[in-house]
Amino acid sequence: MKVRLITIPNLLTLSNMICGILAIISTLVLDNMEAAFCLIIAAAVFDFFDGMAARALHQSSPLGTQLDSLSDVVSFGVAPSIMMVGMWQLAPSLWGVPDVLGYAVLAVAAFSSLRLAKFNIDDSQTTEFEGLATPANALMLGAMAVMVERGEWTVCREALLVLTVVSCLLLVCSIRMFSFKFKGFAWKDNWVKYLFLVAAVALLGVFGVGGVVWTIVLYIALSSTLHVVKSLKK
Repeated sequence: MKVRLITIPNLLTLSNMICGILAIISTLVLDNMEAAFCLIIAAAVFDFFDGMAARALHQSSPLGTQLDSLSDVVSFGVAPSIMMVGMWQLAPSLWGVPDVLGYAVLAVAAFSSLRLAKFNIDDSQTTEFEGLATPANALMLGAMAVMVERGEWTVCREALLVLTVVSCLLLVCSIRMFSFKFKGFAWKDNWVKYLFLVAAVALLGVFGVGGVVWTIVLYIALSSTLHVVKSLKK
């Protein structure tokens, strides 16, 4: 079977991966989590457009699917985990939590990998997600790291351990979360997405980078509520 390696969608996917690698370097070498967060945003943009380009150019392939997940592990699994290590180093401890426990936050990278592997073999996630998508999780953690680095938020080490557990569970949970894949633009079919986008713009306008965290929290809460309502109807 002939496999085309160099295609526009694959180049976009590789750009996603490069942004993730640069985000890791920005955190570990340059000690600049704001730059790392911007690079994660850029990775998310490339991740959004690579699938769109593959469909538009009729260049979807198994290779592209696997490459996409590999890139996402780097940009939305490893990079935010490294940023959490950075947060850990800045965080005070209420009960004298030792430094070595900080490596527990790397579980986010492991569970992101599990979530992406599960996504690759699950054909029920074409119009919605099961569990929190890795880009959303990465943006939430990255924005929080920026706020901590700026000194605008203070997060203790105990809270970071709890956040790690919650984040990992959200990635692999069975809660159905809505996606932004539009089949049409009618209000009846997309009212939840439209209302969420309006709320997201408002949160970002009021809280800036911190608004990214509240936007993802709103997304999780709204998706969870809809999931419960649908389950009760069934």
